[in-house]
Amino acid sequence: MVIGERMKRKPLIAVVGHGLHANENHIKAAERVGKEIAKKDGIVICGGRPYGIMDAVARSVKKEGGITVGILPETDHSKTSKYVDIPILTGMGFARNQILAFSCDAMIVIGGGVGALTEVAYAYVYSKPIIVISGMEGLPAKFIGKYMNEKKKVKIIGAKNAKEAVELAFKLIEK
Repeated sequence: MVIGERMKRKPLIAVVGHGLHANENHIKAAERVGKEIAKKDGIVICGGRPYGIMDAVARSVKKEGGITVGILPETDHSKTSKYVDIPILTGMGFARNQILAFSCDAMIVIGGGVGALTEVAYAYVYSKPIIVISGMEGLPAKFIGKYMNEKKKVKIIGAKNAKEAVELAFKLIEK
């Protein structure tokens, strides 16, 4: 590399959604999303906990040889998924959602409740592409195809499946 030449960094894709209330469909979708992101050489950023879509996406990324980052609400590592390469302890509780949303280049949503909805809201505020996988029950899915604010022009995009969600995320990051 020539001195002064900027290295192109890998895209950071946030994957958010159901934690403790994740069902088999959520877990399978998270595993497929993680696999696709790793195959495209992206980095997954998630909540970093050892359950729900956080653990499932991190596990599948690791199986593909990818990199995972966990933004954790705790102050110690005891509640970190063993599949997270880079755990970032914040001690901030749900306020950590703002860091996750600000740090990502795009966000993929798999189901989710109030926590995921706050992550989506922060991603919206920071004008990040937001892709919600259709057919996954959860609060963020209610906003598919809608603008939260007409002036901001950030639309929540629906994807039919995990592969389409990842393809959309990478396509929107390139713009």
